[in-house]
Amino acid sequence: MEKFFVDNTDYPQIFYILHSYGMSLLLGKSSDEINYKFLENILSRNVEKNKVEWMQAYPYEWDFTIKKTLKDCIYTHTPPIELDIRVNFTFNLSKYANSKKEVIDENIVILKTTKEDFENIKGSVIPKYFWHNSDEFINNGIGYSLFYKNSLASLAFSAVVDGKYVELGIETQEQFRGKKIAYKVCHALIQYCLEEGFEPIWACRKSNVGSYKLAEKLGFEESQTIPYYKLNY
Repeated sequence: MEKFFVDNTDYPQIFYILHSYGMSLLLGKSSDEINYKFLENILSRNVEKNKVEWMQAYPYEWDFTIKKTLKDCIYTHTPPIELDIRVNFTFNLSKYANSKKEVIDENIVILKTTKEDFENIKGSVIPKYFWHNSDEFINNGIGYSLFYKNSLASLAFSAVVDGKYVELGIETQEQFRGKKIAYKVCHALIQYCLEEGFEPIWACRKSNVGSYKLAEKLGFEESQTIPYYKLNY
């Protein structure tokens, strides 16, 4: 699911990790003597694939270095490299407990996610982009599927499980959006996390207003912002 790039195979100082979901991480030594060619190769590769990748960098000094090194192509690169913000959230149990609970809808049934749901859910934020296969997900992850009038409408799942932390992923099928069902299925997953001793976490782009507002409604609070580069291929 991941691809790794380094600036030097014998003595690597810079690392670039690309996830199949479309996210990437640039990390390692950041300095004014950064290997421009390495960065430019990363930013200009696979231009024929016509896809979007979201890149973040660590440590945060990279932000200054990237802007300085690539100041002429951040906005003039073809297609342009756009700067957004990634927001990390922490979970506030008290806020969650006081959050508004949705009215029961008899058209809705929420069940634990099955292998069939794993394969059938469509969209951009779905389990198959975060887990190798349905067996791995069922054995090591958790998800809840919401059915609206017997049709799979929304799925909340563990995108990452790391110790006590579970990062939530959520996808609602386009024809079912606007029915406020994302809150319901995420609520089911959060309840599972709390009962099993996990701490739910959330992250999204600042520009993703829907995800940001849903996080707040579920009791999450903004804890950190990180520069987020949209690489258009």
